[in-house]
Amino acid sequence: MNTIEKNIKDLKTELEKYNCQLVAVSKTKPAELIKQAYQAGQRVFGENKVQELVEKHEVCPKDIQWHMIGHLQTNKVKYIAPFISLVHSVDSFKLLKEINKRAIQNKRTINCLLQVRIAKEETKFGLTENEIEEILEETHKNNMEGIKIVGFMGMATNTKDPERIKNEFLDIKHLFDKKRNQNMELTILSIGMSNDYPIALEYGSNLVRVGSKIFGERN
Repeated sequence: MNTIEKNIKDLKTELEKYNCQLVAVSKTKPAELIKQAYQAGQRVFGENKVQELVEKHEVCPKDIQWHMIGHLQTNKVKYIAPFISLVHSVDSFKLLKEINKRAIQNKRTINCLLQVRIAKEETKFGLTENEIEEILEETHKNNMEGIKIVGFMGMATNTKDPERIKNEFLDIKHLFDKKRNQNMELTILSIGMSNDYPIALEYGSNLVRVGSKIFGERN
């Protein structure tokens, strides 16, 4: 068993206790390493750049579910709409409308997560609770058949302070529970990455994005 296989096996054993799914974050990693993870049984991979995602989709096994986890510009949606499984990073109604349009053109329904701004860092994208409320209302009003909002995603502040991370994850958990009571289609809470996923599991995450703990540190 190679290192990547062992890492995936260990992670999945840990996540199974929480009924949590693993997204293997393969950004910047070559297709050869993705194929090693695939041989270990991993089928869900996350990329944060559209061009890289398209290139890997073309050369990797066709039953892989690709997730777009990075910031997505509206003019790039058309390139991933034919095959993308889940968009994690919807941060505007304008983007949602474009995904809907391109999904309909491809005769598909694309699942989406609304990105909630929980970190205080300026570099992080995301929506406020009021903006989420508006988007959910607009989506319902406009009868958008090409998209399905299935949950929320959030990224905690990049900090070594676990209390701060816990508070940020608690905020999004409360929001998720509140909105899920109003909308049963909201089933996914995606919080937690390589450095903070154990905390995220304690706060109800059922989809974690892990890269370096599988593939090793990035250059």
